[in-house]
Amino acid sequence: MHKQITMEQAVDMVKDGMTIMVGGFLGCGNPHRIIDKLVEKGVKDLTLICNDTSFPEFGVGKMVVNKQFKKIMASHVGTNPETGRQMNEKETEVILIPQGTLAEQVRAGGAGLGGILTPTGVGTVVEEGKQKIELDGIEYLLERPLKADIAIIAAQTADKFGNLVYFGATRNFNHLMATAAEIVIAEVEEIVEVGELDPNHVVTPGIFVTHLVNGGAN
Repeated sequence: MHKQITMEQAVDMVKDGMTIMVGGFLGCGNPHRIIDKLVEKGVKDLTLICNDTSFPEFGVGKMVVNKQFKKIMASHVGTNPETGRQMNEKETEVILIPQGTLAEQVRAGGAGLGGILTPTGVGTVVEEGKQKIELDGIEYLLERPLKADIAIIAAQTADKFGNLVYFGATRNFNHLMATAAEIVIAEVEEIVEVGELDPNHVVTPGIFVTHLVNGGAN
């Protein structure tokens, strides 16, 4: 299966109103070139599922500044003052989720689970509007799985089948989100032939990757 597409084709798949996942942590591991093109395109009314909103001038934070999200689901937004401003002014709906819970909700979405049980947030504002379940005398919150129309992720190297190798901490959330979206677009620095990657280094199997974009191409 031929998975490599152009940057323009990748960006054209993101439509107004979609739910998108973006991997990475504080911009590290964001698909930066795709994000820059989405800023240029001006696609709007998106729902973002991401660990954070990076910084105003970096990664997915650029899309926040460009007001391309109607809703943001993230574990923290403190490094991007514009996210906080939009939240306080009610320009953008921002749902803050404990980081471990967010990761497990995405994992549940990818695994086809009906949700997860976690004690995190019990007795705090996090529990508002959520079902609580008691097991063995301990109260848990039922957190629903998260899925997206498109996951836009980043990796260091891919083979032509889409097997992905990450560099260090850039794998944060990328490998989870690759399982939890209808379409998965991976921006990579290098694409090699099938068989060239050491299987011990592959983190995301190509079965989860729909399209590849060579982000290292000039």
